[in-house]
Amino acid sequence: MVRILLAEDDQVMREYLTRALERSGYYVTAVDRGTAALPLLESEPFDLLLTDIVMPEMDGIELAQRAGDLSPDTRIMFITGFAAVTLKAGREVPQARILSKPFHLRELVSEVDRLFDADSVPSRN
Repeated sequence: MVRILLAEDDQVMREYLTRALERSGYYVTAVDRGTAALPLLESEPFDLLLTDIVMPEMDGIELAQRAGDLSPDTRIMFITGFAAVTLKAGREVPQARILSKPFHLRELVSEVDRLFDADSVPSRN
C-alpha cells in the first residue's frame, strides 16, 4: 500500500484530503506543520510527501528539501493557492509535482495515481 505523509496546516483541508486519499486506497499520515513531519520522515518509510507550501514554522519548500536528505526515495507533491509561491517551488524542488488550489479531489487522486502506477511503486518490506 502506498504511504503518504500529508503536511497541511488547515485542519479542514487536512481532514478533507486525508479522507479522499484513504477512500482511494492510500495509507495517509497527516500532520499540521512541517516540523511535525520531519521526525516521521526519519523514522518511517513514505512513498509521497504531500505538502502545502505556505505553513507556519517551516514552509513546504524547506520541508521538501529536508525530506530529500532524509528520505531520498520519497516523492514530493506540493499543494498551494499562491501562484508566486508555485514558481519558487518549481525552481527550488524541480522534481516535485505542483497542484494549485482550488482543485477538485478527483484531480488530486488522479495526480497521486499517476505518480504510482503499478510499475513505479518501490516494494516496502
